Amino acid sequence: MDTLLVIEDDPGIQKQLKWCFPQYEVVMAGDRKSAINALRRHDPKVVTLDLGLPPDEANASEGLSVLQEILALSPHIKIIVITGNDDKANALKAIALGAHDFYQKPIDDDILAVIIDRAFVVANLEAENNTLKQSSLEANGFIGNSPQVQQVCRMIDRIAPTEITTLILGESGTGKEVIARAIHTKGPRCNQPFIAINCASIPEHLLESELFGFEKGAFTGAHKTTAGKIECADGGTLFLDEIGDMPYPLQAKILRFLQEKVIERVGGRQEIPVDVKIICATHQNLEQMMEEKTFREDLYYRISEITIQNPPLRDRDQDILLLARYFLQQASQQNAHKITGFSDDAIRAMLQHNWPGNIRELQNKVKSAVIMSDSKLITALDLALHTTDAESEPLALNLRQVREEAEKQAITKALSLTDGNMSNTANILGITRPTLYSLMDKYMVRNE
Repeated sequence: MDTLLVIEDDPGIQKQLKWCFPQYEVVMAGDRKSAINALRRHDPKVVTLDLGLPPDEANASEGLSVLQEILALSPHIKIIVITGNDDKANALKAIALGAHDFYQKPIDDDILAVIIDRAFVVANLEAENNTLKQSSLEANGFIGNSPQVQQVCRMIDRIAPTEITTLILGESGTGKEVIARAIHTKGPRCNQPFIAINCASIPEHLLESELFGFEKGAFTGAHKTTAGKIECADGGTLFLDEIGDMPYPLQAKILRFLQEKVIERVGGRQEIPVDVKIICATHQNLEQMMEEKTFREDLYYRISEITIQNPPLRDRDQDILLLARYFLQQASQQNAHKITGFSDDAIRAMLQHNWPGNIRELQNKVKSAVIMSDSKLITALDLALHTTDAESEPLALNLRQVREEAEKQAITKALSLTDGNMSNTANILGITRPTLYSLMDKYMVRNE
C-alpha cells in the first residue's frame, strides 16, 4: 500500500483527511520536526503540506521551509501544498520551489482525492521509468546499475550537449567506444558523422595520412588526393581511440589541429578548416608517459578538459550477471539451442573471476558457452571458468541475509554520526527507539 504523508497542524483537518483515503497508508505530522521524522521513517511517495505551520501559522514561511527541506532529502517526492483560499501568491511560490501541485481551502474531499491519486500515478510512473532507464542499453549506451556506471551515465548526459574535449580512461574491453558513441548520439551533432580511428591499430608511417589525408603525388602510391579521417568527420565527432599509442612526432600535429581547428593534408600547403567535436580514449597511464617524455604534456591538458573514468568489470560485481544475461539473450537468438540461464556454479564462477579482458571477455565466454552447453543451463565448465573449494560455498543471495547485514551497517554508521544519541539515531534511520533497541539486541550492536 502506498504511503501518504499529511503535514497539518489542525486536528479537525487531520481527522478529516485520516479517513478520506482508505486506499493509502495515511501518516500524520503536525510540525517540521515530526514531518521530517515521518519522511525518514515511512518514505512516502506523496505529501500534502499545509503552508500555515507553527510557529508561523499566519504566514507561509515555515511551510515553505519544510517544502524545501523535504525536496532536499527526497527530490522525487510529490508535494501538494494546501493554502488559504486567498493565498495564491504563496501557492505559486511553492510550485516554483518544486511542489507538484496546490489546493486552496476549504477542503473538498473528492477534489483533493483526485489531485492526490494523480500525484501517486505520476510518482509510480517516474519510479518505473527510472528503473527501466538504469538498465537500458538504449538509454545509457551500455548496461549497468552499479554506482560507478550510473556516475558515468550522469557524466555522459552533462557532456553530450557541450563541445568540451573529453578523455575516456579505462582498461581494454571496458566499452570506451560505447561511451564515445553515447556522447555523440545524445548531442546536437547526432545526425552528423561519428568517425572512430584506433591509433594503435594503424602502422606509424600510415597514421598521419590516415588522419590528415594526402595530396596526389605526396608519396609513392598517392595516385589521387584523399581526405583523411579528420576531414571526413567535419560537422560531427572524431573519436581518437588509444591516443596513448600515437607516435610522439605526430602528437605535435594533432595538438595544432586541436588548437586551430585546421589541418594540412600530407604533401599539401592549404589549410583546411574542420569543425569536429573531439573525444579521446586510452588504456595507458598518460601521466606516467608524460614523465617518460613519450606523451606531450601540452597535448594531455588539451584533450583532458574533462575526464571519464570507465570502471573495469571486476569493480562492477552487481553488473556482471546483468551483462551476462544480456549477452546470453543475444547469443540464444542467434543459436537454435535455447538456453534458459546460468547454473549456481556458473554464477559463482562469474562473480569470482577477475575479468582481465573486461566486458569483451565476458561476451566472448558467454557466446562460446551457448555453443558448448548441452543443457538448458550454462555451467562454469561451459564458461571455462573454475572455482576453488574454499569459494564453493552457497551464494549469499538470500535477501534476508543481505537485508540484515545492511541494517547492521546502517545502525553502526548512524550511531557514529550521532555520537551514540539514541533518539537522533532513531530519527536518522526513520524508526522508533524501541525498534532501534530491538535491532541492536538482534545484531549485538554496542553503543560505546
